[in-house]
Amino acid sequence: MFKKHLLAVATLTSIGVLPFAQAEELQDNRWYVAPFATFINTGGDRGAQDGWGGGLGIGKMINQHFNVELKGFYQGFDSKPGSDGEWQLAGATADVQYFLSRNTFSPYTVVGLGGMNTNAHGAEAASFIGEAGAGFTYELHDNFLIRSDVRYRYNNNFDTTFGRNSDDFHDMTVNVGFEIPLGPKPTAAKFELPAPVPTPVAQAPDCSTLDSDADGINNCSDQCPSTMSGSKVDNQGCPVSLELKGVNFKYDSAELTPNAMTILDTVAVNLMNYPEKDDIEVRGHTSSEGSNAHNMKLSQRRSQSVVDYLVMKGVSNRLTARGFGENQPVADNSTEEGKSLNRRVELIWMGN
Repeated sequence: MFKKHLLAVATLTSIGVLPFAQAEELQDNRWYVAPFATFINTGGDRGAQDGWGGGLGIGKMINQHFNVELKGFYQGFDSKPGSDGEWQLAGATADVQYFLSRNTFSPYTVVGLGGMNTNAHGAEAASFIGEAGAGFTYELHDNFLIRSDVRYRYNNNFDTTFGRNSDDFHDMTVNVGFEIPLGPKPTAAKFELPAPVPTPVAQAPDCSTLDSDADGINNCSDQCPSTMSGSKVDNQGCPVSLELKGVNFKYDSAELTPNAMTILDTVAVNLMNYPEKDDIEVRGHTSSEGSNAHNMKLSQRRSQSVVDYLVMKGVSNRLTARGFGENQPVADNSTEEGKSLNRRVELIWMGN
């Protein structure tokens, strides 16, 4: 079959987008446990050797970028040769992790605040600790990830020096362990193209009287018999235009709204399940507020945001971002309704 250039811009109804409340369930917000082992590189102000320890974190995935976690630990190490005594540290922190992305390999930064009890050189004291660092997770299974991070730790002992010249210490910790999410990982519903109307074997009707996919082109002439509902088609019944609605951005920004990400989650599933893997051009358009130069840059950044999000979700088509600013309006920019129609993002399928 001869392939024509395909234009495709996915609409909410034509691609089977889930209702907002149902799509919200796709957000991975499971609880998890995270056992870990620790190597501690003690600061020179302690006058101690390096040591080892371990602990356990209990946390929750909040959204695409953030985890919160409560972490308890125990660590021990000896004083340097010539000085007797063992250091024993036991404490806990409340951590916030920020993930740059959620993929198989997911880098993150972390900050934590908490308290610690120190026992060394015959003295014992409670103290304040603050930690900051960076790490990564690597997903081996939906319910099993490898995790590691490196952290700087500040420790203030409130005037207890443990025989040293200072009551605050500076250490580095390297943590290696696992993250075990609890429960099944949310998955999006698979998109299925409409099935053609079966033709009876006996007394088969004339194909010119049938339109299996209800696109206005009879089955005799329709070269794309499973066109998605709502598509505008050419005289061969192949899609030429679908408009994506609901993919909006924060004011004067390329940051996707939560509702836009929900829609794009389903768009990504549809594109991954659709058999055609042609290149896709993501086109951004704006209304006429602001200068043309500003709107050109804004529409380019917005289309790039859509490209980045779809790639992150696993779309394998080659995606290219292109901004058109206010140069291709589809409605009157002098009305609010017209401006709203002009703010849009299109996915253009570039056929062979």
